[in-house]
Amino acid sequence: MPTVKLDRIDRQLLDALQQDARLTTAELSERVSLSPSPCARRVRRFEQEGLIEGYRAHLNKDRLDLGITIFVQVRLSQHRDALVEQFELAVKDMPEVINCHTVSGAFDYLLQVVSADLKGYEQWVRRLQKLPMVNTVDSSFAIRAVKENGPLPL
Repeated sequence: MPTVKLDRIDRQLLDALQQDARLTTAELSERVSLSPSPCARRVRRFEQEGLIEGYRAHLNKDRLDLGITIFVQVRLSQHRDALVEQFELAVKDMPEVINCHTVSGAFDYLLQVVSADLKGYEQWVRRLQKLPMVNTVDSSFAIRAVKENGPLPL
C-alpha cells in the first residue's frame, strides 16, 4: 500500500485527532484554521484512504482491575506455516493479549499481556504453554509505564 502525501494541515488534523478523537468538526477546523466543510472532507478522505482505521476510547487499566502488564517473549518449536498460523489465531483469541508482534532476535514473538493479578497471569500463561508449537516463554513484568499509547510522529 503506497504512502499518502500529507500537507501541513493534514498533519495538524491527524495530530489533533490522535490527541482527542472526540473533537467536533468545528473544533478541528478552528485548530487548523480551515473552514468546517473542507475540514470534514479531509477527515472523510483520511477514513476512506485508511489513514484513520477507527476510533476508540482509551480505558484506564488500573480502574478496570487490570493493573499488571507483562511483556512475554515466545519462541516457537517449529516455523511451518500451519503452526505459525495456528499460534497467531490462538493469540488473537486471547483477550489478555493486547499487542502481539513478530520480532527478530532470539524469540519469534513479543506479546503485551494485561491481567488483574499474578493468579490470572499464571492461568493465562498455562493456556499459552499448552499450545503444541510453543517452545519457550520468557516474561518481564512492567514496573511502571513511562510512556504509553503515544501519538504517531507526524
